Amino acid sequence: MLSREQRIQLYKSDPHVSVLIVGAGINGIGAFWDLAMQGVDVLLIDRSDYSSGSSAASSHMVHGGIRYLENGEFRLVREAVHERNWLIENAPHLVKPLPTTFPIFKWFSGMFNAPLKFVGLLGRPSERGAFVIKLGMVLYDLYARRQGTVPRHVFMGRDESLRQFPALNPEIVFTSTYYDAAMRSPERIAIELVTDAACTNERAIPLNYISIAGIRGSSVVLRDETTGDQFGVIPRVVINAAGPWIDHVNRTLGHQTGYIGGTKGSHLVLDHPELSMAIGENAFYFENADGRIVLLLPLEDRVLLGTTDIRVDEPDQATVTDEEIRYLLDMIGRVFPRIEVDESHIVFAFSGVRPLASSKASLTGQISRDHKIEVEEAGGSAEFPVLSLVGGKWTTFRALAERASNQVLERLGLSRQISMVGIGIGGGRDYPDTRQRRENWISSVSAGSGLSRERVEALFSRYGTRAEQFAEHMASGDDQPLKSYPSLSSREIDHIVQNEDVVHLDDFLLRRSMIGILGRSSTAGLNELGRWIGGVKGWDESRIRNEIQRTSHILRSRHKVDLDRNLSP
Repeated sequence: MLSREQRIQLYKSDPHVSVLIVGAGINGIGAFWDLAMQGVDVLLIDRSDYSSGSSAASSHMVHGGIRYLENGEFRLVREAVHERNWLIENAPHLVKPLPTTFPIFKWFSGMFNAPLKFVGLLGRPSERGAFVIKLGMVLYDLYARRQGTVPRHVFMGRDESLRQFPALNPEIVFTSTYYDAAMRSPERIAIELVTDAACTNERAIPLNYISIAGIRGSSVVLRDETTGDQFGVIPRVVINAAGPWIDHVNRTLGHQTGYIGGTKGSHLVLDHPELSMAIGENAFYFENADGRIVLLLPLEDRVLLGTTDIRVDEPDQATVTDEEIRYLLDMIGRVFPRIEVDESHIVFAFSGVRPLASSKASLTGQISRDHKIEVEEAGGSAEFPVLSLVGGKWTTFRALAERASNQVLERLGLSRQISMVGIGIGGGRDYPDTRQRRENWISSVSAGSGLSRERVEALFSRYGTRAEQFAEHMASGDDQPLKSYPSLSSREIDHIVQNEDVVHLDDFLLRRSMIGILGRSSTAGLNELGRWIGGVKGWDESRIRNEIQRTSHILRSRHKVDLDRNLSP
């Protein structure tokens, strides 16, 4: 792939492009990936880094949306279950089946939630009881049975549940365990999609840190956020995939829209060995007395806790509040009353805005999570049509991307060249699908590169079959583990910085690795990473200091990180 500067120069030389995609969250990246595979010339831009807005605030689950059944959104559940299974099959290094346990405290409560919602008489829903949850699980299994990717649900009585999960609240009457999927690192899925698209089609150009400055006739004026330079592109079609900022972008493009009515979701990452042991390899999905669903998810040796659901007007102002922290921490006591959790266990916090369609629903939980495409035809000050991708989520990104791509292809007078249903993502391509094949693959790469089997195994767990490229690069020079992060090595970082559009230090810390979200950031680590990445990028001493200060500020102000805390690597 060309350097970032070379890619910008392409459009300074020739500004014409068939499709401009604004917003490199998962919806924009999905459309970019799909169109690139169809051979279309397409430019993807984002004012920040790839997958750094709402897509970075994911609950790290790929799920069919079992609770959407209660809202009557059966089409969405069917689609989401299919797409969940597709991701498990095509990104197996990053998306894996996840047993999800629902503690149940009542027998028949919540039986009238759905019909009362339908006639508009329900205020806050009552707590779901065993009968309602069992019915939901049966329906959920029916949607998933054709692909057979995950096991069916299991209901367990109180005694058996407490034997399996001794720390559970003894007031439960049942637990139900069903399967969804976990995304270990959503941001790596995003960057692998971007890389796949650019490597497959040389006319598919991704550019992070590029914003829209305005329009001038048929030209969209773009601004390089790293230099301040401006240049224009002349698109035939624009896809607005800016998520909660869709209406902001449309106004810049000359259209007054009110498509988005987003809600904020906040999460906490906890370093709490007792809680980790209590949930084991299961996620726990439960509800408070107020009907709000909360999630506990294993994330390596941490626990991810989320999420809230609060209406917001300005997505740029979405941060985790003290009130949300208290609410989330208090929720744990409902399911694990003997486990004490407080703010000292928080090692990372994050918040983002769901790009939901504008809705008059009285409760945020009743706002549809479905997606749609709104179209502003060419006219007025804009000489090109704008397709706005409203709603959507990580699980269904491929389905929305396909719909958007099909509409664009029709407008360009082109036809689909390839279905994306069977296409592996990044390190999910040619993935060894049995334990023995994985063992053989790791042994082969170890022998070919000279790296230890343990090192290749670690690379494989992070990058799937792309680990072979990492191993080749690492074996071709002096590769040393970092002092602050010995599980990472200098040439592993070098490979990422050279090939994955790392512009700032925080791009690597938060979105190319899991150092940030796992709460392993430290002052010493930032200094070591900053100097190594700065060496690869050719930064001078002043730039290195600025990058370290920038990242430190982001971690402290947005993510509640105490960099002086004594954290193990």
